[in-house]
Amino acid sequence: MSKIVRRAARPAAGSKPGRMARPRRSERAPASRQETPYHHGALRDALLQAAERVLERDGLAGLTLRAVAREAGVSHAAPTHHFGDLTGLVSELAAIGFRGFNAAMASARAGGANPVERAMAPAKAYVAYAQAHPGMYGLMFRAERLDYSRPALNEASEASFAALTGAVAAERHEQISERALTLDQAAAIARNWSLIHGFTTLLLDCRLAHILEQLPAGTTADMLLDAMLKLTVARNLGS
Repeated sequence: MSKIVRRAARPAAGSKPGRMARPRRSERAPASRQETPYHHGALRDALLQAAERVLERDGLAGLTLRAVAREAGVSHAAPTHHFGDLTGLVSELAAIGFRGFNAAMASARAGGANPVERAMAPAKAYVAYAQAHPGMYGLMFRAERLDYSRPALNEASEASFAALTGAVAAERHEQISERALTLDQAAAIARNWSLIHGFTTLLLDCRLAHILEQLPAGTTADMLLDAMLKLTVARNLGS
């Protein structure tokens, strides 16, 4: 962080020799210009939190190292020191997104009163997470902006795929190896992912409005998702 250099004040009249008078209030740096103090370990987390705020508010185009530093109230050099460059920053941020995304689906999977509800719950959590964090969700699937060689991102994204594979394995009542898929298994995984990811993308892009307008008054996107999942899950569980 930058240091504020103050000029030495002249000794005030009547003050003891060798002691410096305190600077007048007008000579002190305004509070708005002072950088927010952080311990070294806390600064990294503060930068990531600031980055998420910028991402959700200004979109990926507005997410720059300078914007993040400004949001966190620290020097422009701080993000570079902790993440190297913008790719490093967004990769670590996406890792946080995947962890939250995975936790939401795992929590949903644990609920459900019957097999159909348990099978539908992760898909609903998938869509709900994207609606609550559209900027983060968009970043997580922008592979060209991310560095998957970074351990945090690689681990979190792999866990997400493992959860998808596990859900398909449960539907099919079989073990599925993530490293050695049969064509039939891969087709089932791609089908499920395409279904929910496609719906989510259409929803976030407001491309489902025309379909919803043709439905009875009061029909919501959540109701449409529910009906779609019931058709798909019932077919999968019955196969």
